[in-house]
Amino acid sequence: MIVKHLEEIVHTKDDIDTKTWNSRRLLLTKDRMGFSLNDTLIKAGTETLIWYKNHVEAVYCIEGEGEIEIVGGETYQISPGMMYALDGHEKHYLRARSQMRMVCVFNPPLTGAEVHDEEGTYPILNPISISE
Repeated sequence: MIVKHLEEIVHTKDDIDTKTWNSRRLLLTKDRMGFSLNDTLIKAGTETLIWYKNHVEAVYCIEGEGEIEIVGGETYQISPGMMYALDGHEKHYLRARSQMRMVCVFNPPLTGAEVHDEEGTYPILNPISISE
C-alpha cells in the first residue's frame, strides 16, 4: 500500500514549480501503478500551451476558474467539479482567470522530472513497466 501526504511532497524534488504552474507529483513511475497522479496549481492570469503527444491526461478541477482552448477547436470553461480528458493528444491552451487547483492523472506515468518542452510536450523519460 502506498500512503503519501501533500505536505511531505511540497518543497521536495517532486514539487515542480514553473512560471505558470506548480505540480506536486503524488504518484510517479517509480510507484509502479501504471499511471501518475498530480496535485497541480495553475497560476492566476497565466496561459500555457500544452501538447501531450506522448501521454493521455484526465484533469479534475477542485478550485478556481479558467478555460481550456483546443488549438483549432472549441473552448471549454473550467470551474470546480469540471473534468476533462485529453484522450486524443489535443494541443491546447490552458488559461487561469484565478488560481486553479487540478487533480491530474497521466498515462504513461510521469517520472517526476518532466517539464514542458518548446512544443508544450512532456517527453517520455525512462519508462518502467509495472511488472518490473
